Amino acid sequence: MDSCDRRIRAYKNGKTMDESKVLAESLNPGFKKQINENGKILWTEILDAVDHDELIYKLTLKFLRRDGYDIGNYKIPEVKNFNS
Repeated sequence: MDSCDRRIRAYKNGKTMDESKVLAESLNPGFKKQINENGKILWTEILDAVDHDELIYKLTLKFLRRDGYDIGNYKIPEVKNFNS
């Protein structure tokens, strides 16, 4: 076997996992700007921005957490800086 099997499965709107990751990464600078300007962004605002695509939404939150943001929890559904 020459290479690993990269499962190519289409998710919502026909995107693969790799395409979804790239899209989530490309949306994060806009979310970060909004967090820095307003102090926070609500989960519902992110969900609306990603057109209710759950995979993109979850990846976006994952990448924001990786970049040092507090993504909240079900009681506090908002993303903000840890310093806030």
